[in-house]
Amino acid sequence: MDIHTIQSFVTLLWIILFIGIVVWAYSRRRKKDFSEAENLPLNELEQPMQLNEHRRGEHE
Repeated sequence: MDIHTIQSFVTLLWIILFIGIVVWAYSRRRKKDFSEAENLPLNELEQPMQLNEHRRGEHE
């Protein structure tokens, strides 16, 4: 086996890995998880407001 055969084999493995990641990322099973993840920054903005409202209720 020469160096060119090894390089070709490694290139083929990287292409297969890339295609596998793309298929995984765009699969229907992952849609729910990614939908939840895309809303995380919005949920973090709402959370401190809820904590402040809760704290105000304790002091009144």
